[in-house]
Amino acid sequence: MTPHLISRLIPVPHGFFGSKGGVSEGIYASLNAGFGSNDNKDHIAENRGRIRSALKADFLVSLKQVHSDIVIIAETEPVSDMEADGLVTTVPGLAISALSADCGPVLLADAKAGVIGACHAGWRGALSGIVESTVATMCELGATPETMTAALGPCIGPENYEVGEDFKTEFCNIDADYARFFHVRDEKKAHFDLPGFILSRLAVMGVQSEWTGHCTYAEKDDYFSYRRNTHAGKIGYGRNLSAIVLPSSMDSENTGR
Repeated sequence: MTPHLISRLIPVPHGFFGSKGGVSEGIYASLNAGFGSNDNKDHIAENRGRIRSALKADFLVSLKQVHSDIVIIAETEPVSDMEADGLVTTVPGLAISALSADCGPVLLADAKAGVIGACHAGWRGALSGIVESTVATMCELGATPETMTAALGPCIGPENYEVGEDFKTEFCNIDADYARFFHVRDEKKAHFDLPGFILSRLAVMGVQSEWTGHCTYAEKDDYFSYRRNTHAGKIGYGRNLSAIVLPSSMDSENTGR
């Protein structure tokens, strides 16, 4: 089975998949799941098939992510070029996903209501409200924040996310309190706490959540990282994939643990 992380908070099958367990080569080795990369498309398809099989899903779907607050309700297998950053479904067997390579992949579930969600939360999407939009869309289908749980998967950690003053200003111009997510290290530029910011958005919505604690930049043997490859002068990068699926029958034996 393709190796992956799971969260104790998510009560349905799910996984945060990294770079191991696939067939891609070179800078895409080995479980690159992003068709937006320049990797061999057959290799990507095989990698995605392995992820789908690991989750025992009938279909695995993802989006053309554009750092937006747009969420799509998936009722059938959607086409791959739909532009949005969040997916929500009530369809058993339909695995919805978020691609990432430093951005924050968020998986959400309300097992009681039979509603799941997945969103891609980079800094721009998180600031624009993709997390809130995903939660709100799930609520449209019968979920409630009180019965919902969420997990943020591997993403770039604050120790490796140095940003400029303009970046900080863009956040603080929206809410001065956002300054608490910026920390100066060694009297150099500020570092942004992306995991902390995303978790704060979930907390505001009343959703219990956690971060897996894995930094894509630092853990070079396990996760793809856009920033790490850029700093190394490499052209191109693989995509990690995080996915969640409702099982065919919701019972106590059919969980993501």
